[in-house]
Parts: sequence; C-alpha cells; structure tokens
Amino acid sequence: MMAVSYLPVPLYSSQSVASPVVSLDPQCLWSKWYQLSHFIDEETEVQRTEMTPKVMDIYSVHRATFKFEPTDEDIRKKLCEGIFKVLVKDVPTTCQVSCLEVLRILSRDKKILVPVTTKENMQILLRLAKLNESDDSLEKVSEFPVIVESLKCLCNIVFNSQMAQQLSLELNLAAKLCNLLKKCKDRKCISDIKCFDLRLLFLLSLLHTDIRSQLRYELQGLPLLTQILESAFSIKWTDEYESAIDRNGPPLSPQETDCAIEALKALFNVTVDSWKVHKESDSHQFRVMAAVLRHCLLIVGPTEDKTEELHSNAVNLLSNVPVSCLDVLICPLTHEETAQEATTLDELPSNKTAEKETVLKSSTVVYNGMNMEAIHVLLSFMEKRIDKGSSYREGLTPVLSLLTECSRAHRNIRKFLKDQVLPPLRDVTNRPEVGSTVRNKLVRLMTHVDLGVKQIAAEFLFVLCKERALILSLVI
Repeated sequence: MMAVSYLPVPLYSSQSVASPVVSLDPQCLWSKWYQLSHFIDEETEVQRTEMTPKVMDIYSVHRATFKFEPTDEDIRKKLCEGIFKVLVKDVPTTCQVSCLEVLRILSRDKKILVPVTTKENMQILLRLAKLNESDDSLEKVSEFPVIVESLKCLCNIVFNSQMAQQLSLELNLAAKLCNLLKKCKDRKCISDIKCFDLRLLFLLSLLHTDIRSQLRYELQGLPLLTQILESAFSIKWTDEYESAIDRNGPPLSPQETDCAIEALKALFNVTVDSWKVHKESDSHQFRVMAAVLRHCLLIVGPTEDKTEELHSNAVNLLSNVPVSCLDVLICPLTHEETAQEATTLDELPSNKTAEKETVLKSSTVVYNGMNMEAIHVLLSFMEKRIDKGSSYREGLTPVLSLLTECSRAHRNIRKFLKDQVLPPLRDVTNRPEVGSTVRNKLVRLMTHVDLGVKQIAAEFLFVLCKERALILSLVI
C-alpha cells in the first residue's frame, strides 16, 4: 500500500502569502528589550509592572514578522539571551506570557538559535510547559497561557535547530509530552495544550526515527493517541469496533478538529510501515484505531475545508493500517438501521444530484446487509480529488491505493465499489474516457503523464474487475 510522507512544516510560518521582510529596528526594539531584560535584577514590583506592557508592545508590532534582516542578527541573539534571563526568574504570569510571545517571534529564524539553544534554556521551557515529571496535575487555569506559549516556542525551536533536536532526545522530551497528554486527554477545557503537545510530538516523530520506535513500543503511543482521537470525537461505543453516529449532531468545534488533525499526523508517523510488519497481538489495537477512523470519516468539521483536511489525514493513516484490520470499515446493520428504511444501491439516484446528497445525509448506505457509509465517503473523497485536477500524486494516490487494497482483501467492499464505479454500461456510443462518471474519470487517469498515478488508477479498475480483463469491462 502506498504510504504518504508528511513534509516538516514550521508551526508559525506563512506559506500561501509571501512573508514580509521586517527589520527589527535596533533603536526601537533592541534598546527597549535589553533594558527590560536587566530591570528584573532589581526585583522591584514597580519595574515588573512597567515591563509587561513594553514587551506586549514589541509583540504587537512584530507578531507578523517571519523574515528578518541579516544586519539585526547579533541584536536578536542578545534578545533571546535576555528573554531566558527573565524566564528563569520568578516573574508574574503576564510577564512570562509576553516574553514567550516575543521568543516565539525570534525563534522563527534558525540563525539566532545556535547560541541560545542550550540544555539549560531547553529545561527552562520544559518547566514552563509543565513537562517536568515532578508536576503532578494541571489545576491552575492561570498557568495555561504560559504552558501553551512554551509549547509553541518549543515547536519552533525544535523545528529550526538541530541542536534542539538532539537535546530533545537527551531530555527524553517524547516521554514528557506523552505524560502531559495523559494529564489532559479527557479535559476539553485545555484543548490548546493538547493541540500543541501533539504538534510537538508530530515534529519529533517526523525528525527522529528512534522516537517513532520509542512512541510505538515503549510509550504505548498507539493506544494513547487513539484515545486522544476518541476524546476529540466524543465516541460512544455500541460494540467492540462500532460507534454510535449522531447524524443530526453538531459539527466538531475548531479546537477539537485541530487536536484530531494533529493526533492523526502523529499517529501516521508512529505507524509507518505497520501494514508491512505487525504482530498478531497488535491486531486488536489496529482494529480499534480503524474503527475510530471510520467514525472520523462520518463526521464533519466546522468548515468544508477543515472537513476535507480531517478526512485527508484519516485516509493517510488508514494507509498504514494492516489490510486485514480494515474489515471494521464496514459493519452489519444495527437493529435501529434495520428497522429504518435503509437506502440500498438500487434506490440511489444514478447521477450525483442534490437529491442524492440529501438522501445520503439522512440514510444509511447499505450493500448486502452491510453498512457501507465509510466506503462511500472514501469514494466521494476520491472523486473530489480527481475533480481538483492537480497534485494527484500527493492528494489522490493515497485514497486510490487504500480503496484498491480494501477491494483486493474484502469481497463486500470490492463488489460495492464495482457497482458504484463500473455499473452496466448504458451508453456504448462514446469512448470510455468521455463523460462525467467516476468510471470516465478513472479511465482518463490511465493516460495521465504521471506514471504512478496512471498505474494506481489502472490497478484499482483491474482489482474491481476481479483482476480479469479490464478492457472488456470498460467497453462492453
């Protein structure tokens, strides 16, 4: 099965819009901050009170700065050193937050991080982020902004500094992040902490293969991250691998969606190559994860774009699940679904119309007594990616590969998809690539310039035909 690789993306960078080059004016920023960094030595309450608004003013001016002038490099290095001198002291929470916000801006530039990325400074941020093992609980709500900003700084520093990446191994940062997740996995009020904890865990597992192995086996990252998803989706289990779906329920909140996306990305790294080699004892955990991903496919996010991003990450993760465990994507009808008048394939409108969309939202897609909603969502997702007409290798091949392997291993899935993709031909006057059906779109992909896209499209159709003569199914 074709796996998807995530490219490392800095947490706070502008990618769709050109980043402005904003110089940190030595007279404006450095002179203010360098003086402020020494105010704290006097330990007077008046000077502490004066410090916070000045730092906040610096942050408000430069919060959108992502590129810096080389001439300011030495100044910004000293700024970072000054910030850590303040953070190591017992200063008010508002002052800590303001300092961390400025540090987050400065940490966007990897050139200035070399002299300030030390074990001592990393430990300061770990302490502020409540990542020390001695911290037992998260009870003080007033500390939450400090924890969140510290995690944001760690994300940028770890991404931009090789020294920080090595120190994260030495400090056993992955274990500390998992410990923090356990403290807050069932508390929705601290979703920001979970989100940036997961983002940092994703970055570490992306940058270090050793951490992937540690997360998988030593830290039990697979069940831990799966539980994070269960919490984000508020899953209620009705059977071992079946969850209740509230079709009339509200969409996920933006915070829950972001947490789920970060957890999916971290799980992807943890489970890379799991479909090739896995122990039989792991099958239960993979089936639980696949059942959670089935639930994920059947819910929506706060916006259409967020829903697509959520489903895209679910598809990528499903590509890592051993194919023998993907049988939980379909399930027998429940008593409630059987009692209702479920929508069968024959009753669905032949064309993709508004009428069909309304029917699918209010009814269960059934084939041969099995609930096929998740497979139908995957098929619709595949068609949307084809319709986009770009980035086929990154956006289309994962879902095509997933559907191909599901069809090859599970008879009911193959027969359902064949009825949807390759129904009996009614129009024999046009060539198979002419038209707007899924069949037509897939046949057109067989002549795509990208060899990988061409091959996976042909393989999908070949498997649907029970690996018999593909051409006959297209033209007869």
